[in-house]
Amino acid sequence: MIDFWKRQSLIKRIIFGLIVGIILALTIPETAKGVVIFGSLFVGALKGIAPILVFFLVMAALSQHKSGHKTNMGAVVMLYAIGTLAAGSVAVLASFIFPVSLTLAATGAEGVTPPSGIVEVIKSLLLNLVDNPVRALFNANYIGILAWAIILGIMLRDVADSTKKMISDFSDALSKMVHLVIGFAPLGIMGLVFDAIYTGGIEALYEYGQLVLLLVGCMLFVAFVVNPIIVFVNIRQNPYPLVLKCLKDSGLTAFFTRSSAANIPVNMDLCERLGLDKDTYSVSIPLGATANMAGAAVTISVMTLAAVKALNIPVDIPTAIILMVLSAVSAAGASGVAGGSLLLIPLACSLFGIPNDIAIKVVGVGFIIGVIQDSCETALNSSTDVLFTATAEFAQRRRAGEKIVIPK
Repeated sequence: MIDFWKRQSLIKRIIFGLIVGIILALTIPETAKGVVIFGSLFVGALKGIAPILVFFLVMAALSQHKSGHKTNMGAVVMLYAIGTLAAGSVAVLASFIFPVSLTLAATGAEGVTPPSGIVEVIKSLLLNLVDNPVRALFNANYIGILAWAIILGIMLRDVADSTKKMISDFSDALSKMVHLVIGFAPLGIMGLVFDAIYTGGIEALYEYGQLVLLLVGCMLFVAFVVNPIIVFVNIRQNPYPLVLKCLKDSGLTAFFTRSSAANIPVNMDLCERLGLDKDTYSVSIPLGATANMAGAAVTISVMTLAAVKALNIPVDIPTAIILMVLSAVSAAGASGVAGGSLLLIPLACSLFGIPNDIAIKVVGVGFIIGVIQDSCETALNSSTDVLFTATAEFAQRRRAGEKIVIPK
């Protein structure tokens, strides 16, 4: 039975844990309430690893950049940035139009002090930026963690390669630790779902359904409306043949692998069939697998605003704009593992004064719906890598007077 369990994909195991949690909560809630401990352990492990993971991921990524290295990637990087920012903006606007709330445990919510306006938000941001780095890690101050990781990453660009490798290896080790924690997700999700239904009733599943619909709706809107507009502005012809080809040949495989990094060979092959310049896509595709994260920006924005609504925290327009930018920036640092973007939700939650204890509970909800959310997110992320790489090159060909032909 153990061997059979190990052979199953993580998605199947999570679905099994989800079903068992629902059955226990609806049939023998009093007898089985001890399974709540699995959810608490899972959330505790995420809470412990998330701050240091964010710190080393960002620092390692920045330290690998070589000063003065020319990649001729300006147009692609610009499209990556525009696409991710646009995705975050769509998610924030959709969350205002179709607000979704979550039933979160009250523990820790007493310490929430909603910001009174944009001035207080900016003041809080500035104070958190200069927080002691050790204290920032200890208190899970993600704004401070991000700031110190960026500074250290930039300062480490000119150190010896052996030092960079050590930092990169440490980052990889932390990612493996996340893989280990996520391996226990079925048990954790069983406990979390049981607790949600036991305390909030069957209505909790209705909330999860609404959240999934909002997340997937935003991602579909980005894939079929926002991205085609970006492509059309650049190549000045019908964008849908290219958009649909990228979704079919790249997005479909990414949906099932749930890993942008694992989908890199597929994207490389698609770029070759599109007749793109290898010197460009050999750099842009691996870069996009770690930095072009439109789906992650959607997830971070929607989940954060769901927590904000659950805690009745008012959000003004300037703060919403800051969230759009913050979700895009933090999405670029999302881990390459399944569910990696969920670990950056506390960073966005800290913008609204939401304590880490509550933010991690939102991450737990994210893992519950991750069977659908993470697959759609990865499909959008990975297919967009090829889409924008091709768009940048086709735009250059258009300006040179060449005819753009998209292979079928």
